[in-house]
Amino acid sequence: MLYAPQASVNATLAELDGRIVHQWSLPTRPGRHAVLLANGNLGLNGAHAQRPDYYPAWDVWQGGLFLEIAPDGRIVWSHEDNLHHHDGRWLDNGNLLYTTAEPLPAEARRRVLGGQPGSSGAIVGDVVKEVDRSGDTLWEWRSWEHIDPVAFPINPVFDRNHWPLINGLHSDGGDLILMSLRTTSGIIAVDRKTGDIAWTIGPETLAQQHSPVGLSNGNVLAFDNGNYRPGIAVPYSRIVEIDPRTSRVVWEYSDPMKPSFFSPYMGSVQPLANGNLHITESAMGRLFEVTRSGEIVWEYVVPEFNEYPAGRARAYAPGLHNSVFQSFRYQHRDIPWL
Repeated sequence: MLYAPQASVNATLAELDGRIVHQWSLPTRPGRHAVLLANGNLGLNGAHAQRPDYYPAWDVWQGGLFLEIAPDGRIVWSHEDNLHHHDGRWLDNGNLLYTTAEPLPAEARRRVLGGQPGSSGAIVGDVVKEVDRSGDTLWEWRSWEHIDPVAFPINPVFDRNHWPLINGLHSDGGDLILMSLRTTSGIIAVDRKTGDIAWTIGPETLAQQHSPVGLSNGNVLAFDNGNYRPGIAVPYSRIVEIDPRTSRVVWEYSDPMKPSFFSPYMGSVQPLANGNLHITESAMGRLFEVTRSGEIVWEYVVPEFNEYPAGRARAYAPGLHNSVFQSFRYQHRDIPWL
């Protein structure tokens, strides 16, 4: 397993029994998460030192410093974009796919509905980019040019500071890119060639979800956080597999004692080679594996607790944290240098 706690400066590779087999001492805390690349190096979505003055929570989930780090700690490649936030995908072709945020144009801002009245005068909107190893932008998608703000209102509990807040991406190299919309609830599939939305799974199915994963059968997995789920008094999280053609949930996992599995923010799911699912209950630093029958067969709690750096991040999220945006499982054959 590989995990990089949000408030730490370490990325840890450990056996499933918790024994640490390798650890990277990072030059910056993870803005989001770390992955192992096909060449065995670490792909880090790190926190950039320079941050735009958007809103207090931005300092917690901003990334912007992408580093490829060899096992011996050498930085062999980097890319900077301090407008990056939340997810960043290291694609098989070596490119990066990630989300940034920019101030919404006035016309789009006036058309954004919902949110807490008067909570923000300035709203940022999402721009998804793909860049190559030279840092050149190969593809760019501006949310307000393709999404009708009236049709995607902000949940009335959220501040009116970020729309639609794309917190998760998925691309398998095909024509569609999956995007998870946090403040409006839902997942969309965007056609790379046209920029159009091919299909939408909306708030009638999902509640402030993360981590969309396209499956070979055409369905979509997601970590459905469960904040403000309509008609539910006590929130809980679940993992869902959805048929995007009908928005029907065809499979789900939740804890038998439903509130026992709940991450109000972040969260991810990863299909494993054995057919099981690796789940990151981010807010609790809990990683676990479940079978399709709902049996927990492995569980681990990240033992590393730290404060966020002093400033807006610590003021927004005080205390000690072992939270992890996303974690990943690998097989030994994927890490030949180990």
